[in-house]
Amino acid sequence: MKRGSLLLVDDDPHVLDSMANWLREQGYNVDEATSCQEARGRLSKRSYDLVLADVRLPDGDGFDVLAQCKEHHPNTVVILITGYATVETGVEALRAGAFDLLTKPLIDQELLMAIDRALSQRKVIEENKQLKAQLDLRFGIENIVGGDHRMRRIFDIIDSIADTKATVLITGESGTGKSLIARAIHRRSIRRDKPFVEIACGALPETLLESELFGHVAGAFTGASGDKLGKFMQANEGTIFLDEIGTASPSMQVKLLRVLQEFQFEQVGGSKTYRVDTRVILATNDDLSRAVAEGRFRQDLYYRVNVINIELPPLRERVLDIPLLARHFLQTVCADSGKRVEDFSDDALTVLQRYRWPGNVRELQNVVERAVLLGKGPWVTTDDLPRRLLDEVPVLNPSSSLRGRTLKESLEGPERQIILEALEAHHWNRNATAETLGINRTTLYKKMKRLGLEPPAYARDFD
Repeated sequence: MKRGSLLLVDDDPHVLDSMANWLREQGYNVDEATSCQEARGRLSKRSYDLVLADVRLPDGDGFDVLAQCKEHHPNTVVILITGYATVETGVEALRAGAFDLLTKPLIDQELLMAIDRALSQRKVIEENKQLKAQLDLRFGIENIVGGDHRMRRIFDIIDSIADTKATVLITGESGTGKSLIARAIHRRSIRRDKPFVEIACGALPETLLESELFGHVAGAFTGASGDKLGKFMQANEGTIFLDEIGTASPSMQVKLLRVLQEFQFEQVGGSKTYRVDTRVILATNDDLSRAVAEGRFRQDLYYRVNVINIELPPLRERVLDIPLLARHFLQTVCADSGKRVEDFSDDALTVLQRYRWPGNVRELQNVVERAVLLGKGPWVTTDDLPRRLLDEVPVLNPSSSLRGRTLKESLEGPERQIILEALEAHHWNRNATAETLGINRTTLYKKMKRLGLEPPAYARDFD
């Protein structure tokens, strides 16, 4: 089994041949070069996990090879070798981006250890890149599903403000995805590689919340046996997300106002003032303007946090997004669980679109996950949905006044309303409407004829 691909660069053919053969015996795939020019030729034809280059070469030096790798092959690790090592040379090599500088004559075990460390570091870097890519997929804006015009407007706002330091207030009912929006802002900003720290303000009592946010010094209170770093310090140069900000007490609101204005604070029980460079995003399902009027929330803090307000609509007002979200969650659950479920039945989608969703997107996600995991067939049907959904949706409630009508007849009313809303949202453009509804244009046309949906005069020649 090959342990990795190496390129050896040395102008001494005897050293080069001996080292190459020995490394091949250790299981490495080895190529050789005797000059900078030959090394560049090798690098132009294939990529290597590691380059071992002598510092002194006939047409340059190992630093030229290192520069070539840094510019054109950033995933390749470079170890430089020299027979004239000095402290200055070592520092220069590390500053230039070399993983290590080895001194001749090389000791076999020392060389193997250096190669193993270098390849291990390369593996960690690759894993980190893959993890970041997964985070982008999971938390980036591309993972926020929605075709509703208000959601598209929110996407535009995120793109506009992501790279600023402006404070953002995200409002909306519980379960609408405020945390997801906060993470998307962070992932699209220049702070994306720095920490994203989230804290639910309503889940902690005031004394504990202050310690969590600002930290404390040893002896600040009973049980404080050592110093503690607060969330604001942990989020330095990154983003802090303060959820449920409407629950903050009056005294905590004063402390938050100072941090948001000056980005300075003291730890609990401490006197040293700390300054941080932190992007602050806040969220609440409370009506803060009403809280201000009722004296529950400071007016000056309200104006400070309400610089940019992103208001998330409840799911019941995004009827056209429900099939998109449901199918997105279905695919995610199938990928995580290994189950194979093709889609939702028409009846199931009708129920999902007519249910009021008091728990919003979070509730829909839980319903879909339950249906996929407990379902037995290749489709999610109404039999897989929780009873509370069927009880609320009259069209499929056998005890309702619709008893005696066929299912097709019962479904025509909500189907007509859904299609009508989609047509109006797209100004009766049938191509755009069909795409939003997940059907083809011919099917949409037939449904419009069957349901008596005729475009208004101004829209008859639109598409």
